[in-house]
Amino acid sequence: MEDYIQDNEELEEGGMFEHYRLTVDAGQSTVRIDKFLANRIDNASRSRIQAAADAGNILVNQVPVKPNYKVKPNDEILIVMDYPRHELKIIPEDIPLNIVYEDDQLLVINKPPDFVVHPGHGNYSGTLVNALAFYFRDLPLFNSEDPRPGLVHRIDKDTSGLMVVAKTELAKNKLALQFFEKTSERRYQALVWGNVKEDEGTITGNIGRSLKNRQVFTVFPEEDYGKHAVTHYKVLKRIGYVSLVECKLETGRTHQIRVHMKYINHPLFNDANYGGDQILRGTTFSKYRQFVQNCFKILPRQALHAKTLGFTHPSTGKFMQFNSELPEDMATVIEKWENYIAHRNE
Repeated sequence: MEDYIQDNEELEEGGMFEHYRLTVDAGQSTVRIDKFLANRIDNASRSRIQAAADAGNILVNQVPVKPNYKVKPNDEILIVMDYPRHELKIIPEDIPLNIVYEDDQLLVINKPPDFVVHPGHGNYSGTLVNALAFYFRDLPLFNSEDPRPGLVHRIDKDTSGLMVVAKTELAKNKLALQFFEKTSERRYQALVWGNVKEDEGTITGNIGRSLKNRQVFTVFPEEDYGKHAVTHYKVLKRIGYVSLVECKLETGRTHQIRVHMKYINHPLFNDANYGGDQILRGTTFSKYRQFVQNCFKILPRQALHAKTLGFTHPSTGKFMQFNSELPEDMATVIEKWENYIAHRNE
């Protein structure tokens, strides 16, 4: 019996695709790879497998193969495949989208804060998926029972910034493979508590659900629990009791930046899940406490923005990079901190 490993990697704070690694048994007879995989992966029809192969998302010994490839003993197979459709009716809703770029294969949007990406946990309407279902209603890709039309990654409800959305199955699979192989570029800006000591650094630590509170995630000792995660950071501004940092994701775990910054004792400003909604640095003066509370009101979310997104276009092969401005709430709070620190001794 061949080795069989399912690796459902979370793509930017949410698993969008299934990933499987298989080693073909030494005694395996010659057979087409689409038939071979369909017989070994639950809920994987040959059409889904063929679509993955057509997109170059089935690799044998690290080389893309077509559906008619004949498997051989000891072949190492990797497949990245869209999740099967679920019994959840998506209602198209005419919700405005901030579209940064669009062509016949994809679109790049700038997601505002307080905008849920896909339905679930009490949010069954008013989500980005509902908006995409309306926008894609005339495209072959749209299926009212698909809860992720075009999505290859996601960001938290209260995180703002850039996302790429596929408009064809080919684009969806090719973009997903880039996120899986970590060839996409994702840079965030975050306002964090404290004066970060090093100008730049790397945070490495397994991330998994907290054993005490399943709603949040935490860092575990290497090889112990959770999934490998790496975040690179660079300090952009030091503003007294807070710092503006750029974070570059090497992996895409749920809440990764939020968890890793808390791990090094610099939680994101006003991040309620990870302690950033408390006054963690500064003085005891009531004027200062009032200033911070006012900032919390202006920015009623974690101070995190997906500022830069880069990827290789699925059709042209050209690398594309997009940048977005900080949203008004973050920009305003940063300006207020700069003014406060500049005049605090007056």
